[in-house]
Amino acid sequence: MKKTSPGLSQRYLAALRAHLAARRPGGAAVARGLGSNVISAGLDTLDLARMHEQALVALAPSHDFADARNGLIRRAGDFFAAALTPLERGHRATRESLRQAQRRTASLHLHRASLAKGNRKLKTEIRRRRAGEAAVQRGKERYHLLFVQSQFMQKKLRHLARQILSVQEDERREISRELHDEVVQTLVGINVELAALGKGASLGLRALKAKIARTQRLVEKSVNAVHAFARELRPAVLDDLGLIPALHAYMKRLAERNNLKIRLTAFAGVETLDSPRRTVLYRVAQEALTNVARHAQAGLVDVTITEVPGAVRMEVHDDGKSFRILQTLSAKTDKRLGLLGMRERVEMVGGALSVASAPGQGTTVRAEIPFVRGGAA
Repeated sequence: MKKTSPGLSQRYLAALRAHLAARRPGGAAVARGLGSNVISAGLDTLDLARMHEQALVALAPSHDFADARNGLIRRAGDFFAAALTPLERGHRATRESLRQAQRRTASLHLHRASLAKGNRKLKTEIRRRRAGEAAVQRGKERYHLLFVQSQFMQKKLRHLARQILSVQEDERREISRELHDEVVQTLVGINVELAALGKGASLGLRALKAKIARTQRLVEKSVNAVHAFARELRPAVLDDLGLIPALHAYMKRLAERNNLKIRLTAFAGVETLDSPRRTVLYRVAQEALTNVARHAQAGLVDVTITEVPGAVRMEVHDDGKSFRILQTLSAKTDKRLGLLGMRERVEMVGGALSVASAPGQGTTVRAEIPFVRGGAA
């Protein structure tokens, strides 16, 4: 390949530029004339190809050869082919080289177009994935917020339930104290006065004495009723003597009323629990035994209180009929409220409650609470 003439190269560039801009016939003749000039200058096909390439490089900044729709690359190829026409008469092998060059150019163009299309698809997919990731992140944040709100509401409900139980226990204690200190004392005073009145009456006033005796019996009956009512609200023996005597007294009354045999086994150390925990055990046993008397049709109930590592365990087991625990918890019945109340009481002092019931094996209510000592009763 010889060194091309600068003047001829400039003429070729100018002619190619005019051809690409003109869009009219006549460019082929100019190209063929340039091809003849190339032969006259002693140059060959490769020199012309180099000249054409330099022209394309010079025109690339101002012409979009990559866009197939504008036809620039095709028209430039036509111009180059026309310029080669004079050379083809003596160099047939050059035509194959030209075809190969055109095919490579076309292949390069297609490759560029394919890459551009792939890049556009990739950018679209990236945007879509980023949008999806943003939506997923928003969903996660929303779920986390709802989860936190749910936990907060659950804590509020549990706190409210515990407050209700605590207030209920305080009210029971206050009512019990009022009944013992006010109502019972008043009735006892009436009974004393009536007894004094009976002693002061003359022997001839039998009707008056009989009336006074009847009044005394009514007052005595009222005193016993008030005592029973006070024991149901909160037994004084629980505060005065301890958990075991209180359970004994309650079980005795319940067994007598329901023709039921109840056995209690407890270790003495349970009395060293603090007052709130002894109250919890008493209320759980009371509720469990009440459920047995109402629903279980049992003949024997065993109540055991044992010490386990770091905790006190109380079990109430009966030999009566079983029940479906999950179904009972989902039903709106007093038995459901009793189970929930027992669980709340036990969890209020950091413990756990479980209930097991199976046909032929009866029901077992188990409560375990931390062994926190509060002084001997």
